[in-house]
Amino acid sequence: MYGYDQSTYQGDPYQQAQQQAGMNGMPGPGPYGEQQQATPQQSLYPEPSPPSLADAVRAFTTGSMTVEDFQAIFITSKVHCPRGERPGFLALHNTPTPVIPMFSSLKELRRYAGKESKHFSVTGAEVLDLLPTGYGFALDMEGEHRMVFDAKAVEQMVDFTMRRMYG
Repeated sequence: MYGYDQSTYQGDPYQQAQQQAGMNGMPGPGPYGEQQQATPQQSLYPEPSPPSLADAVRAFTTGSMTVEDFQAIFITSKVHCPRGERPGFLALHNTPTPVIPMFSSLKELRRYAGKESKHFSVTGAEVLDLLPTGYGFALDMEGEHRMVFDAKAVEQMVDFTMRRMYG
């Protein structure tokens, strides 16, 4: 304005308070009292968080969630899998098709495998990518809302995920 940048002056406590009021991504008065607007990336209200996988399992098994909504939550959620001494999934072979036990939370995993059990965590999308062909999975085996997906259902989930991710 007068040949120098007034915003670099650090001695005015009023100006510093005005600048701090508009920080943290929220609109507020700018350094000279003008009102700042929220940018498209900023929001006055935080986005609601999606339901947890445990909530989605409960909703899906009670019929209050569609297959598509469940799968959308599953592919982005973290699942916990018991593991053995070697890397990879542990499979149960005493079922019509082999299934992999998976859990929506560490609490559910510990209910099944014990407090000191070894495990690893991956996203649902990674499960669908890594699961061997011909295997299904059982989600929350010891839980109130146990779900079993046979190999055919897993193939359908993979197809849904590929369409969702790649069009």
